[in-house]
Amino acid sequence: MDIEKVNSMDFGEFVDVFGSVIERCPLIAPAVFSQRPFSDLEDLEQHFFAFTEALPQSGQEGVLRCHPDLAGRELQRGELSAESQREQSAAGLTSLGAAERLWLAELNAQYRARSGFPFALAARLSNRAAVPRERARRLHCPPAQELNTPPGEVKKMGRRRLADLLGSQAAES
Repeated sequence: MDIEKVNSMDFGEFVDVFGSVIERCPLIAPAVFSQRPFSDLEDLEQHFFAFTEALPQSGQEGVLRCHPDLAGRELQRGELSAESQREQSAAGLTSLGAAERLWLAELNAQYRARSGFPFALAARLSNRAAVPRERARRLHCPPAQELNTPPGEVKKMGRRRLADLLGSQAAES
């Protein structure tokens, strides 16, 4: 998809196409739509991330709370967005055994209790063994330091999702 196609979309089509760039945050795509026209695909990407970065801390934490737990209940119940399902599958999280799921559920609960939001990780850029290691590592980070990490992970996820939609190499950065 090229930038002319993006700029020619009506509101409904734009929201339908780009509404899942940021997981379960339906207000972001409409806000980005209002910034048209975009000069290029990188400009579109920048508008998505500028919007989320401009949110107050409570809004940024709200974006994080929209994310499902990795290998969590939503995965087990088949309630993940198509994007999250693909990402968790790519990381090998859809084929965990019962013991692995239980261990990750415990790590999820510990992380959520400590931070107030789910563990955010661009799972698609990780793998089955690295996910629990990274979560365990981040459980030991000072809270102030850890607050800086999840927004970057959300950005990585969004960048990959945009690249999927646009057929571009935007995900490389």
